[in-house]
Amino acid sequence: MAYKTPRGQTDSCGTLRKERIKRKQNDGPSRCGAFMSSKCETPTEFIRFYKRGDLPLIVERNDVRSGVKLKWKVQIEQLDYHHYLPIFFDGLRETTEPYGSIAERAVHDMLEHCPHKTIFCIPQLIIPLKKALETRKVRIVCKTLKAIQHLVESGESIGESLVPYYRQLLPVFNVFKNKNVNTGDAIDYGQRKNENMGDLIDETLQLLERTGGPDAYINIKYMIPVYESCVKN
Repeated sequence: MAYKTPRGQTDSCGTLRKERIKRKQNDGPSRCGAFMSSKCETPTEFIRFYKRGDLPLIVERNDVRSGVKLKWKVQIEQLDYHHYLPIFFDGLRETTEPYGSIAERAVHDMLEHCPHKTIFCIPQLIIPLKKALETRKVRIVCKTLKAIQHLVESGESIGESLVPYYRQLLPVFNVFKNKNVNTGDAIDYGQRKNENMGDLIDETLQLLERTGGPDAYINIKYMIPVYESCVKN
């Protein structure tokens, strides 16, 4: 309800509103939350398959020191990589244990045993990798960076085959490239695993440049302007 006041006077409500507006203007822009983690979509494809018993593995051992060891029901070489590898990559963004660790171990087992099959699955791995990176959760991003490194190292042409997908994968790299201080439970994870997100990002970018062929650097530089070549220098 508005109150009429004599000319030259200001009612208390009007004064209060002006003060609030002035304070709001002086506060500057709101925080964009670039470093804030996003909620993981649940359930992941991995968790659905795992709970239905549709994955050809069981957990043989799971302890803090040595981590998860899987027992595969069939030889890994006989697996349909087009079907299973994207499912396990999707599980990298699982926050509930032991599911996240199971998916991570399965990814590395498959990359180790049949690297020649991996290159044909690259297009199917991009969306799971992008979703994992976009969670912006330190632990998940670190696991995903290690998976990307292993993926690139598993075959000669894989680095080059990833170049067209830099626009999907590298935006989060650009956000966290210089982030070497973790907060909350992320500190404990980083200390236990002896890894740091900023360092892992640098290592991954350098590996992508070294293995990505002649177009790798210019495409990395386009997405991450502060990146300096490790090959030319």
